[in-house]
Amino acid sequence: MNNEETVRKAYQTAEVKDIEGWLDAFTEDGTFTDESVGVTYRGRDRAFPVENYGRAFPDMHRELYQVYVSGDVVVVQLALQGTHDGPLSLGDGTLQPTGNRMDAPCCDVFELVDGKIKRFDCYPSGTVILAQLGVLGALDAALHS
Repeated sequence: MNNEETVRKAYQTAEVKDIEGWLDAFTEDGTFTDESVGVTYRGRDRAFPVENYGRAFPDMHRELYQVYVSGDVVVVQLALQGTHDGPLSLGDGTLQPTGNRMDAPCCDVFELVDGKIKRFDCYPSGTVILAQLGVLGALDAALHS
C-alpha cells in the first residue's frame, strides 16, 4: 500500500470501530494528538478518541474531501459527521446526547514510517462542533452590544 492508501485504510478502520486494527495502524511509539483540546495519546490511549466519538456519534462518518501526499506526510481535508446520540467525554465532564447533527470541518496531518502512523495530528474545529451540538447556544446571552 502507498501512504494515501494506508491513511484511507486507517479512516475506514476507525469508522467501523475496529479498535485493535486502529491501534495496529500506528508505530509502537506513534502518537495521536487532538489539537482542539491539546491532548496527545500514546499506546492503548490512542483508541480513546475513536471510542469516545464512536460512542457519542454511533453513525460517525469521516467525509474525505482532499488528500495531499508529500513523501511520508499525508494531509487530509475532511468533515466529521454524525448525530450526537450518546455521551461525549470532554475532559472536564460529559456532554449528554443532544440529538443534534455534527458536520464539522477538520484537517488531519499524518507522518508515516514503513506503512505505519508515527504521528497523527488532528485539527477538528472544536467551536463548530460545540456550536452544532448547541453547547455554544448560550453565548448570545453573554455578549453585550
